[in-house]
Amino acid sequence: MMPRPLILFAPVLLVLLVLPALLAQTDWPVYGHDAGGQRYSPLTQITPANVAGLQRAWTFKGGKTGSQVTPVVVGGVMYVTTPDSVVALVPETGKQIWRYETPTVTRRGVAYWPGAATLHPRLFVGSGSDLLAIDVTTGKPAAGFGNEGKVDMKKGVVEGLPEAQLASSRFTMMSPPAVFNDIIITGANNQEGSPSTGAYGDIRGWDARTGKLVWTFHTVPRPGEPGNDTWPKDGWKNRSGVNNWGFMTIDAKLGMVYVPLGCPTSDFYGADRHGDGLYGNSLVALDAATGKVKWFRQLVHHDLWDYDLAAPPALVEATRNGTKIPAVAQITKMGMMFVFDRRTGEPIWGIEERPVPQSTVQGEKTSPTQPFPVKPAPLSRMDITKEQLYKATPEHSKFCEALWEEQKLFTKGPFAPYPVGGPDQPNILVYPSTLGGGNWSGISYDPTLGYAFTNINNLAQWGHMEKKVDSKTGEVSYVRAAQFGGPYARFWNPANHIPCQDPPFGELVAVNLATGDIAWRSPLGTVPELESKGLHNTGALNLGGSIATAAGLVFIGAANDSKFRAYDSKSGKELWSGQIDAVGQATPITYLGKDGRQYVVIMAGGGPYWGSPAGDSLVAFALPDQHGPANR
Repeated sequence: MMPRPLILFAPVLLVLLVLPALLAQTDWPVYGHDAGGQRYSPLTQITPANVAGLQRAWTFKGGKTGSQVTPVVVGGVMYVTTPDSVVALVPETGKQIWRYETPTVTRRGVAYWPGAATLHPRLFVGSGSDLLAIDVTTGKPAAGFGNEGKVDMKKGVVEGLPEAQLASSRFTMMSPPAVFNDIIITGANNQEGSPSTGAYGDIRGWDARTGKLVWTFHTVPRPGEPGNDTWPKDGWKNRSGVNNWGFMTIDAKLGMVYVPLGCPTSDFYGADRHGDGLYGNSLVALDAATGKVKWFRQLVHHDLWDYDLAAPPALVEATRNGTKIPAVAQITKMGMMFVFDRRTGEPIWGIEERPVPQSTVQGEKTSPTQPFPVKPAPLSRMDITKEQLYKATPEHSKFCEALWEEQKLFTKGPFAPYPVGGPDQPNILVYPSTLGGGNWSGISYDPTLGYAFTNINNLAQWGHMEKKVDSKTGEVSYVRAAQFGGPYARFWNPANHIPCQDPPFGELVAVNLATGDIAWRSPLGTVPELESKGLHNTGALNLGGSIATAAGLVFIGAANDSKFRAYDSKSGKELWSGQIDAVGQATPITYLGKDGRQYVVIMAGGGPYWGSPAGDSLVAFALPDQHGPANR
């Protein structure tokens, strides 16, 4: 008997054709979605037309507050850090798979290495001075890496430092490392006031298999190295601060890692470090395989304002004279975006060295000029007049006017140095503050639209420099100070954290990289106290990044009102907001689960800034599940 032919009805055939695509998972495998930090997802299930229907899908409670983590999702598993653990979760439900506990963990996430022929994939994360490797299949330290799965990054890389001084040094990674092939690239935060040899800020490459040190880049050049002449004799020694506490970005095609570096310490006084002080405040492009410098650009000379480069550089495409150029974009605390040819470091639209005010502090030698991009224009406020004080309410107006008069506030524009002062002496008002402008939040990028999106603060701080004399040596130095509010006196009412200048206080800004012009800007967030009085569209102080999707959406938390938002990427119109458990001072992610639903996830960890309440919730949103309730 002949076998009967297999007959598939159209509905069955359709299911078989769709099933592989339905079960396929679009991951978020790196902090920036891709190694180039574009933070762009190809997903289109959630659109401007249906985003208003987003509902909470699940919540995971980490147990400790204050996290700024961005999870990664790889191969059907989500990996996330809490302040004292690394956790694997089911990305469709938030259910815990395993947890590895350790006293401290890198604040903003983990790096994923896909493994090798005989080695399982690994997660890399910092814990104090240790670089940890965790086997993703077991949730245990990876065998064969360093000493039982960890490498002490202080040892073996600092020459001639006594053990006692080494042990007392504070040294940690604040952000996850970068991964290039089988090399794990780390930066570190060497805190001011900590004993240092000028080595703790160095960028290092480690073998992902064994933990052996592959290469080192000295962020403060040693004698005989290019850039050492930008320091006074021996001024490079024991120099902390020139470090990478934010994020690095990889260009796999060019084999480069782009490293944004912080300012030399001390942050506001540089009489012991005359000169530009390379590689402080520089974007440095290194050969990712060897650590050799390919090019660099210093974006602040002789920093006296704590203007670290903290944000991850984003690999983008820009246009100059009709030619498309592979570029790298860097947002800064100064509220300025610099865009360079990522192959050479040449500015896309030019940079001008402009004269800036000079310091009157004894022994200080201010840089006569500072670099300004010709395009884009500054994204955040750079100055103020007394007429621009915010008169939201009689009480607020009274406080701000009194602050201006009592502290004898004055301004001199961008890069104005703090003057010598004291009781009854004038205080300078500096825009932006040490929190930006831009901060570590960085940029997201839509390659089809050609827009780069970033969030900024419009916030100043005020103060002066006070003379200090060492009682033992008689040595004179100066420190940043203010009459009240400590060394970081923000230009706000400290009782409610409402700034003293006209709003918006926080904004989401889009830059058109085809022209270098600002495409749109929208207020980001609200101030509930002002909204209750009928004052809307003020924006809010914010910290945390955005992501973009192919459907034409920009998702961001960040604002100090504990809400998660979606904006139309073409127009900047706010399309949706959802309440979360605390302020989302983190960058969200989006991915397609095995159940066929697109999820958008953000950490609502609160934070120490802006008076934000603490939280420990990782919150996932999705469109309603057609096969069951959304809240499962």
